[in-house]
Amino acid sequence: MKRMNTWVAFSMALMMAAVLGACTPQNSPAPFGGGKSSGGMTEEQAMAGASDTVQSLYKQNCMSCHASNLEGKVGPNTNLQQAGARLTKEQIVEQINRGGNGMPGYQGKLKTEEIDALADWLANKK
Repeated sequence: MKRMNTWVAFSMALMMAAVLGACTPQNSPAPFGGGKSSGGMTEEQAMAGASDTVQSLYKQNCMSCHASNLEGKVGPNTNLQQAGARLTKEQIVEQINRGGNGMPGYQGKLKTEEIDALADWLANKK
């Protein structure tokens, strides 16, 4: 019985690692780069310049890993506060479309115009 409980605990730990790993970059360059900011940006500051549509898209698709203030929830590599200082709009579009480095791809899940609007907003974050 003790052996079975150990197996169950081990299996649950593996499942939890897999779930958490879905948003965590794995020893490769960050999709948007950057670490946590030292400025303590508020959600209002982070959303500056975002249309209602972009804010809605971000909250529905991005916030769970990137946080309401763009600081990143699952490690420093998920910080988007200065994404435009590191990547061009085209590179951001590509990252959103294809995903990678722990990020899921959104091509086919979001409309081209939606991805373009998100990328345009993020490219202005410098």
